[in-house]
Amino acid sequence: MRGTVSKNLAPLLKQVNEGLEQAKASGAAFEPSIIRQNLENLSAYMIPGPEISLIKNTFIMVAEHQVAVRIYHPNPEQPLPVLLHFHGGGHMCGSIDLYDPISRELAIAANAIVICIDYRLAPEHPYPAGIEDCQYLLENYQNLLKDYRFSATLYIAGDSAGGAICTSLVTNNINNPDINIDKQILMYPSVDYSMSSPSIVENGEGFLLESDKIRWYFQQYFNIDNIDVNTNEATAALIKQASPLLGDFDIKMPKTLVITAGCDPLRDEGALYAEKAQQAGVCVEHYQFDELIHAYMLLSKLVPEQYHQTYMMIEKFIKAE
Repeated sequence: MRGTVSKNLAPLLKQVNEGLEQAKASGAAFEPSIIRQNLENLSAYMIPGPEISLIKNTFIMVAEHQVAVRIYHPNPEQPLPVLLHFHGGGHMCGSIDLYDPISRELAIAANAIVICIDYRLAPEHPYPAGIEDCQYLLENYQNLLKDYRFSATLYIAGDSAGGAICTSLVTNNINNPDINIDKQILMYPSVDYSMSSPSIVENGEGFLLESDKIRWYFQQYFNIDNIDVNTNEATAALIKQASPLLGDFDIKMPKTLVITAGCDPLRDEGALYAEKAQQAGVCVEHYQFDELIHAYMLLSKLVPEQYHQTYMMIEKFIKAE
């Protein structure tokens, strides 16, 4: 069922849809530089994050690549849990700077040391480069914290493509004895690259993220001309391998919070991920904001009540045994 959007978002969507119509007519709708700038422009709609006691910019070396990370420590005197934060942006956009308010809020809500990573982006660095960067952080984040006290408890969190990264890391490390993820937090996650959920069509136009843009994102990410799984066996195998929703679910997966948006093309796959994890015996909480759209966390000035409610859910989820 197509969602009914919040009246607080209607003026922005009207403006965006008019601009998108013009961009499509001119043939400039899907240029990486334009898409990236458009996402960064959403910073104007974001509530600034809270003050954090300690923030440090540093980097990790993945093979020969230097990858920027930012550490947020809300209480340097305490050995806090660690939360790895993976930003969204279709695997093509987004940055530590854009997501700075969210990283700050996560540090307070989870009472944890947050590490946000500027993983490599497509099309310059297609799949699996970004996943490899995040896997390296997962395996070596302790090295970044040698000067700080921290506990062995580990959380991961991400929205949209960041949710894809979280769930991919969970799938890829389910039998890795050296990795123990205690909880994962997924906000309108992208977990199925086959684009087969009904909401892809039902909410595929008019709600900021559109189905044709999703398809284009995925084509850049996988460096292929067509992500249709019916195209050939190699494409079908790649999509299945990369899609956490199409992988195995196991009771060993971490406790999971899934937050979806009713007017989001990705709504159904997030809900189905929660359902499949629960069926596998995983402790899962799923909440849906029926009137919100994809990327609402980047529009917090327009939906402040739901934005703060999201962090209240996260805080409650983290505190629960």
